[in-house]
Amino acid sequence: MKIFCLGAAGKISRESVLDLLQSDKPTRVTIGDMDEARGREVVAWLDDDRVDFVQADVFQTDQTADLMRDYDLVMDGTPISINHESTLCIARAGVHGVNLNGTGPEFAFHDAFVEAGKTYVPGFGMTPGITNVMARYAHDRLESIDTIRISHGAFRPFAFSPAITETTRIEYEPGLESRIVFEDGAFKQVEPFARPLEVTLPEPFGTHTQYIIPHAETQTIPESFREKGVRLVEVRGTWPPANMQLLRVLYDWGFLENKTVKVAGVDVGVMDAIASYLLQSDQGTTTKLYGYALHVEVTGTENGKPVCYTLTNSHPASDGSVAGWERLRAYTRSVGIPMSIAAQLILDGQVSALGVVAPELAFDPEVVFAELKKRQIAIHIDKQDIG
Repeated sequence: MKIFCLGAAGKISRESVLDLLQSDKPTRVTIGDMDEARGREVVAWLDDDRVDFVQADVFQTDQTADLMRDYDLVMDGTPISINHESTLCIARAGVHGVNLNGTGPEFAFHDAFVEAGKTYVPGFGMTPGITNVMARYAHDRLESIDTIRISHGAFRPFAFSPAITETTRIEYEPGLESRIVFEDGAFKQVEPFARPLEVTLPEPFGTHTQYIIPHAETQTIPESFREKGVRLVEVRGTWPPANMQLLRVLYDWGFLENKTVKVAGVDVGVMDAIASYLLQSDQGTTTKLYGYALHVEVTGTENGKPVCYTLTNSHPASDGSVAGWERLRAYTRSVGIPMSIAAQLILDGQVSALGVVAPELAFDPEVVFAELKKRQIAIHIDKQDIG
């Protein structure tokens, strides 16, 4: 099989490629990225004869689609802001695809993928991705569903890359239309820092106040699970406490609006300046604890009785005690590995549907959990009667 890895010069999706290469099935893996220097650095880091590099610009649609056309699948690790452009390239190439973000534009290309006889799964990192599969696990065991509360803790620096800095800012951007909850049959927009909830994450990550964030699970799960009568879907998240403290100040002072100010006679976006500082500072590029914690709680009825399923995860510590999971890699591997799993399951014929298929509908949860376990990521399941 031949895999085209778009945006894989980044720290997260290079981990997807590394995981992919643990299998002997890929015969050619191409890193496609705008940044040639970093792309070739990744090729050297991977040190595998099956890997090569090509420069790829998703804004040059036809040119990039031509690059992809002879491949079996595209793994897309490009930033959130260009999901539409990257998916357009993949759809035009007429190949299978999967991406990390799944923010919504992908569904516009459903018919194109159906016509090509291909499958595209939007958003298959830790969240969205594994959180959708966790919710599906509970869904498959419940007769009816009342609430789905998805929470996560992304323990990484505020700004270890430009794409991550962008994600951090966007999730708390004032007036963002996609910051929604699903409640009583309707989507409702909420402001930043809405609906605070204390969530206890798996150790060593602790208990944190979490707030509603704009995430793809809220957009797709209500429709996917409609037949079970789901009443509420909420997605919350947190970053390290220092990151959250900074975000609160940036929001309260209006900096997240990114208004233009004059600095020495030059117009500069105030958040652009702050982001640039964070990208170049120790405070912005390091943190005390690294990793990714998931917490998915689903309530409903099973055998006529009210129950609550709680699913969490664990992975090796970031303290260097397990090779390959040191510091930031405990975070980047957690996010990158699921996209590789999804790509391999698609090419193994584990998805029967064509077109753009939401993560919660794409795969058998127990198959995904078993693949994660092989990679030292465990899923823990607890069921409690709540009657």
